[in-house]
Amino acid sequence: MEKLRGVCIGAGYFSQFHFEAWQRLNTVDVVAVCDFDKERAEVAARTFGFKNTYDDVEEMFLKEQPDFVDIITPPESHLELCRLAVKHNINIICQKPLAPTLKEAEKLVNLIEQSDVRMMVHENFRFMPWYREIKKLLEKNAIGNRIHSINLRMRMGDGWQEDAYMNRQPYFREMKHLLMYETGIHFIDVFRYLGGEITKVYARLKRLNSNIKGEDFGWVQFDYANGGLGFIDANRYNESTAADARLTFGTVLLEADEGSIRLYEDGKITIKPLGEEEQIHDYTFENINFAGDCVFSTQKHFIERMLSDSPFDTDVATYLRNLFILDKVYRSDKTGVPIKV
Repeated sequence: MEKLRGVCIGAGYFSQFHFEAWQRLNTVDVVAVCDFDKERAEVAARTFGFKNTYDDVEEMFLKEQPDFVDIITPPESHLELCRLAVKHNINIICQKPLAPTLKEAEKLVNLIEQSDVRMMVHENFRFMPWYREIKKLLEKNAIGNRIHSINLRMRMGDGWQEDAYMNRQPYFREMKHLLMYETGIHFIDVFRYLGGEITKVYARLKRLNSNIKGEDFGWVQFDYANGGLGFIDANRYNESTAADARLTFGTVLLEADEGSIRLYEDGKITIKPLGEEEQIHDYTFENINFAGDCVFSTQKHFIERMLSDSPFDTDVATYLRNLFILDKVYRSDKTGVPIKV
């Protein structure tokens, strides 16, 4: 079977997880990596065995003629890079946040819809193995068929220091919006994946670390179309007691009409039917790459759906609703009232 030819744009901190995952997909050959810092691209090529490096995107597209491009750059660059990919009829997988504003995201979606290019958002949290497993349990009605609530509690503990984020992603310090824009968007998608459509939001956001510009605390309530509620209680300031706070990024409790499901920070899942003892649910995952190997699972899904010409779970047009909800989160915090989606 002939492999799909891929190229990558961006060789920053998170790209290492993309590159390692592409290496393990036997249906893919990543032929080049591009970064405005050519030296950084060359380091990535040496480390992960890529053949060619560029500091000019269009030159790479013209010379390599790829089947797809993996965009691993800041959101401010996404619209222009997608325009170039559309110009050269190259399919796209693109990191989140999708765009700096909802308006720009809508422009991006319109661009894709008016072309023959297919585009998937690299929204990897819904591909974490524990959420895929919980989704299966919900589909089997393991705790009933009516969800009462979904509660997430996240404490990252990487944002209380005076030099917070400098060692990993220093640009976090300058972002006007941080917690919900950069991290909370993952959970908006997960909440929709597990609980269905969101119809109303109420949010309280705060900045706890005065050395950064954006919010690092969020308390958000969601109303579901089916009558359930969702709650995000998250901050990057206070610390978790887990050995690895970046494995599951928090604990989750789902309660329904016949019991509850819990996700622990070590990836353990338990089920407690009403009137019975809590039981450990047996499933397996690999703690490699990033957060249960979810980057690999995301990219594997992208390639499989490209080859089968079937819809992506996070097709860019479908994903746009997450950004509508995110916009309402910030509006609710600004106005102090619940807002319908």
